[in-house]
Amino acid sequence: MEKITEKLLLEKGSPKTNKLEQIKTLNLSKMALKLEDLPVKLLSCLKSLERWDLSGNRLQEFPKRLELPALRYLDLSDNQMEDVTTLESLRALEELKMDDNLYITVSDNYKLFVLLPNLRIYNSKDVTATANHLRYVYSDNLRTRMIAVWERSFSLPDPVSAEKLSSLEKNFVSAARQQVKFGPTSVADFTKWRVEILAKEYLRSLAEPKEDSDDEAHTENNDDTDVSEVTDGPDKETSPKRKQTDTAADASISLTPRKKLRADLPESPAESNPRKSSLRLKPLAGTQSRMSPLKPNRGPSTPSKTETKAETPRRSAKVQQVKEAEKKDHLSRKEAKAAQLHRNAHVLPIIKACSKTKPVSLKPLHALQCHSKQDSSDDFSTQLWACAFQPQSESSAGSRLVATCGGDSVCVIDCEMGKVMKKYKVPGEEFFSLAWTTVLMSRGISAPSQPCSILAAGGKRGLVKLIYPRNNMAYGEFRASRKSLSVLRFNHRQGNFLFTGSYDNKIIMWDIGGLDKHCNFKVIQLLTLEVGTTPLHICLPPASPDTHLLTACEDGLFCYNTQLGANSTAKRSNKTEITFPIYKMEDKQQNYHTIDGLSFLTDDVVASKSHTHGSIYLWSWSGTRSQRPDKRSGSVCAVVLAELQWALTDVPYLSLNTCPGRAYIVCGDDKGQIWTYHITNLQKNSGQRGETIPPTEVLEWPTLMRKGLGQIEGPSINSVAMDPELHYLVALTDKNLAVIWKSEVLS
Repeated sequence: MEKITEKLLLEKGSPKTNKLEQIKTLNLSKMALKLEDLPVKLLSCLKSLERWDLSGNRLQEFPKRLELPALRYLDLSDNQMEDVTTLESLRALEELKMDDNLYITVSDNYKLFVLLPNLRIYNSKDVTATANHLRYVYSDNLRTRMIAVWERSFSLPDPVSAEKLSSLEKNFVSAARQQVKFGPTSVADFTKWRVEILAKEYLRSLAEPKEDSDDEAHTENNDDTDVSEVTDGPDKETSPKRKQTDTAADASISLTPRKKLRADLPESPAESNPRKSSLRLKPLAGTQSRMSPLKPNRGPSTPSKTETKAETPRRSAKVQQVKEAEKKDHLSRKEAKAAQLHRNAHVLPIIKACSKTKPVSLKPLHALQCHSKQDSSDDFSTQLWACAFQPQSESSAGSRLVATCGGDSVCVIDCEMGKVMKKYKVPGEEFFSLAWTTVLMSRGISAPSQPCSILAAGGKRGLVKLIYPRNNMAYGEFRASRKSLSVLRFNHRQGNFLFTGSYDNKIIMWDIGGLDKHCNFKVIQLLTLEVGTTPLHICLPPASPDTHLLTACEDGLFCYNTQLGANSTAKRSNKTEITFPIYKMEDKQQNYHTIDGLSFLTDDVVASKSHTHGSIYLWSWSGTRSQRPDKRSGSVCAVVLAELQWALTDVPYLSLNTCPGRAYIVCGDDKGQIWTYHITNLQKNSGQRGETIPPTEVLEWPTLMRKGLGQIEGPSINSVAMDPELHYLVALTDKNLAVIWKSEVLS
């Protein structure tokens, strides 16, 4: 056996380097290593180590206290492992091999699933579904039974002392281990081990109550009602459409179909079950409209059109009254000074962090008409709803590929070429939302797992379609609701966790797991949030995606606690509403509660809007959360940092988006214009309370000509998306057009 030294690690590691901190892959297999042969202090220098092969050794346990923050893959096969709890420090581990360890039992496997929160692949098999069942569902059942033991026979001593608590803990843990019976006898060892951990945590929570309860979210309802399994079948409900155009038999009659207000939205029956349709992806070039150069900018303000409601004298007068009322509603001098200090404390660090970013100049590049009904070039009525760029992890061209949805199809477009690379179609469906994520694909014993980018899309039928574009495969689907789906969102930290919002006023959290080499998968429902209104957007805070969720809805903006584990329940209805100053100006004619735009600009700064307001709010997530909720309503008022000027319109559901890497906010309007904001422009205006900040640039609708139909007037921009570096901007319209802009950095 060769001694483990720095020289040996550098020889066995890759890439070749002279620093341990830069090693990413290490092979120490078949060296007859024992526990005492692994120097913890030296191995702790491997801060960037991602893959470690320790197979074929004589290890009975893993070195305790060895923390490797970047380790994703560990091979411990063909060892003599007995104590798996020593692996607890490897919190980031995603794939583990333990084959040919004779002393490893089923209970040991279950312990690993609980100890390693990110473990997805175990012995070359996807165990995500089983692991999450043990972490949450199984553990919740044990917790319920453990608490029952406490309530029957135990109570806290009075007064509380360390000696009494120690004795109480010993007796309580012993009683819980003996009395809690759950699961098969083959995993009795795991059950006792898990009950002991839960009992100690529970007693600690009783003896050491949290000092500051104001920062915690409201406690959830302890509703133990089981979530009934939704059976798949023909979708016979009537699903409300988000918007409806006035259809015309002849496209040449009108190219500007008006949108009905959301109060007048009709319902349409769902079509036949899409399972009966052929689910195939095929390369298809989109129909590209000829385009003339960009019109000269007309300034940041929205030009007037006499036929739009937003520009009627009554509407203009009403907005002016609101602005004047807001200015009159001043805080006291002391409160105003405190608010100003808080605003500067949040805005100035953001400006400093983004000061290196430069504004960009966006020029129109392509216009595609690729979601047409029956591939008709005369279709200018299909509404396009959502777009998102593919993650860059799988392909070097990832930042160039954008997915779009609308009508009965989902397209994947190469932005540089302006070409539809893949198209997925379900006759009778109407897709409203889509989202990308990255999951692990297990490829069998002989090959390590690999990350793959998948696409989820859903809409009118309430079904989520799972697509693997790289393999031209729509590999699965599952029913998320009996009503239409309004929004999909993946957890960026846990790529297999998917949130679906639907028109039955619910948000459901799913675990879609990973894939095996045959693209088999399993879906588990983890959590249901009772929203009470239609969710339009879902955002997860960048720094805490596992614990909080923000949802913009028809009737307001709400925050939920989504943390799984301790005290989690299958259904939750408690929420905190986040209100805005404009709410005070509401009357019978104006309702500002519909929040139809929501996105994080930084870890702390959120952008949101209401279509009837004419402004975009920038507000502080941490500052808002730190406030004490109102005793009567339970709501908190958003800590507004700035107010950005936007269009005056009555048209809802025109989504905004953000590009944190370039410090940009973008939102379209109902005239084909795209309003862009570079946040470094806030420096000059951040202290001017009550005044809106103009956009950095307003991109005019490009001149698009269609043979025999003339010029296409500016449509409503339903959705926008940018790649992380803002090389491309994609805008989707209500006239079946996807327009791509390309950026040039200004000197």
